[in-house]
Amino acid sequence: MKKLLWMVAGILVLILAACGGEDSSEDLEKVTFVLDWTPNTNHTGIYVAEAKGYYEEEGLDVDIVMPGEAGADQTVAAGQAQFGISYQEQVTEARTQDIPLVSVAAVIQHNTSGLAAPVEKGITSPEDFVGKTYGGWGAPVESAVIDALMKQEGASVDDVEVLNIGNTDFFTAVERDVDFAWIYYGWTGIEAELRGTDIDMIYLTDYSDKLDYYTPVITTNEEMIEEHPETIKHFLAAVNRGYQDAIDNPSEAADILVAAVPDLDEELVHASQEWISPRYQDDATRWGEQSRDIWSNYAEFMFDNDLLEKELDVDEAFTNEFLPE
Repeated sequence: MKKLLWMVAGILVLILAACGGEDSSEDLEKVTFVLDWTPNTNHTGIYVAEAKGYYEEEGLDVDIVMPGEAGADQTVAAGQAQFGISYQEQVTEARTQDIPLVSVAAVIQHNTSGLAAPVEKGITSPEDFVGKTYGGWGAPVESAVIDALMKQEGASVDDVEVLNIGNTDFFTAVERDVDFAWIYYGWTGIEAELRGTDIDMIYLTDYSDKLDYYTPVITTNEEMIEEHPETIKHFLAAVNRGYQDAIDNPSEAADILVAAVPDLDEELVHASQEWISPRYQDDATRWGEQSRDIWSNYAEFMFDNDLLEKELDVDEAFTNEFLPE
């Protein structure tokens, strides 16, 4: 009888151990989210959702990765990652080349980028670009945008020297090689403030409504939309909560980003987060919302400036259907 009791007890222990030790992550759907660049405050909501367990609550095991040589767009379009960070201009170009990339959420509602120069360069309007050197990354859209701004003041990009500076730091580039460059104020502009470097900033949106486009956006691919719509809904539900937390509590969100990416400058992250948090949703009815007019306007700009092989089918390029109500 004693032997039988010990056997029963042993079996119960094994059963309880198996139940208690079961790895719940095995029940989660694994997805990959590929960034566009090194982590920054554009990405804060993604890391907040991870730190607070929002992905797990939605049944997901999310692996946040850096882009490889192929880049985020190709990786997502090819189905090697389920989600990624991109920009409206890149999605527009991809769609007109029959690449099945689709934007499912706008990270920030309005374009916060512009052309910046140290104040000593004397560049306060597009006409001041004449005779100056611009440092960019070699994309045709750069010259088209600069020319569009300059034409409004009777000037032309033909009078600007365009230099490809690649990944060179803005502050190094304008000190050594160029007069002005394209930056996001929410990161590089804030860094300039912290450095005590005075810059003149020419925002694209001050010169054309067509240049108020979504940058960045969250993307997926057509196969995910067709075969795994619930996964997209769960993913965006978690990410939405992450960005809402970043909107409501920028300081806490900044701490989470720094904890996740310790190499970041803590002071810069906090200052940038304070600046950018109100701009995630801004005047939209909900975080992530995208407007057809904004997609159409920028696609028209790109097509009119010979940046697209064909006109964009706007309704296939983005969707709001997976955003939480």
